[in-house]
Amino acid sequence: MMIEPFFDERTSTVTYVVYDSATGDAVVIDPVLDYEPAASKVWTESADKVIAYLREKNLKPHFILETHAHADHLSAAQELKKVFPQAVNAVAERITLVQQTFKTVFDLPAGFATDGSQFDRLLHDGETVTAGTLSFKVISTPGHTPACASYLIEDAVFTGDALFMPDMGTGRCDFPLGSAADLFLSISNKLYTLPASTRVFVGHDYQPGGREVAWESTIEAQKKHNIQLKSDTTQDDFVKFRQARDKTLAAPRLLFQSVQVNIDAGALPAADDSCRRYLKIPVNIFRPLADGELTLDECN
Repeated sequence: MMIEPFFDERTSTVTYVVYDSATGDAVVIDPVLDYEPAASKVWTESADKVIAYLREKNLKPHFILETHAHADHLSAAQELKKVFPQAVNAVAERITLVQQTFKTVFDLPAGFATDGSQFDRLLHDGETVTAGTLSFKVISTPGHTPACASYLIEDAVFTGDALFMPDMGTGRCDFPLGSAADLFLSISNKLYTLPASTRVFVGHDYQPGGREVAWESTIEAQKKHNIQLKSDTTQDDFVKFRQARDKTLAAPRLLFQSVQVNIDAGALPAADDSCRRYLKIPVNIFRPLADGELTLDECN
């Protein structure tokens, strides 16, 4: 098994091509579609690099795997499917909860399906899936979102936003239906029970302290050195830390654009009669309270 990472500097996202060098069977994990919000400009530079690599190596991608409905980049799954239509676009089955939640947030059309049918396949916790001569195990790891999954392929686990590099910690848990308690259990009871030598490939690297980009660690290193959740960290301590930390974080720059595309399996909004496409951006109006705090005006 070979693993080829592609790091997108704009969103600090790592896309992975995992393949059998003998047969060319492959899967792609978390592909990125380039997007600039100021001009609402979409282009395919990041996806093109992945496609070029797949072609150069004569690889056959059986699956395009999403670790979750990302809030920081648009998925390039549909761009890859244009070139490799046989590739199965797959995500964890609890994506339906995310769709139901954000259908209301974005005032999506009544006909927008919330049964996950936009994806080719919904994956179940614990199942093992065959991808040619490769196979991967689905490990449900909710917390960052309710629909997060990690993928175990031989001795490597791809954790999306559940685990970052040890000096970065874990994913935030303040999105709708996110849960710090759930993330603690996902990591402690599932990821940390994998063999110590299991290689961990993370979904993002934000290069704390300006260090060089990194995306690979081990379960042993995470349990010993993860700055937010070591093997002896208690659930109460982690939840308190994560909730306090999340209150200080700004919303992801591409939150509204990326989520409404990604819950639709990476499909951009349909074009109107003038061939224009529109994303919906909700306006959240906050009003001051007597103590100077701000509160969301639900009636706007």
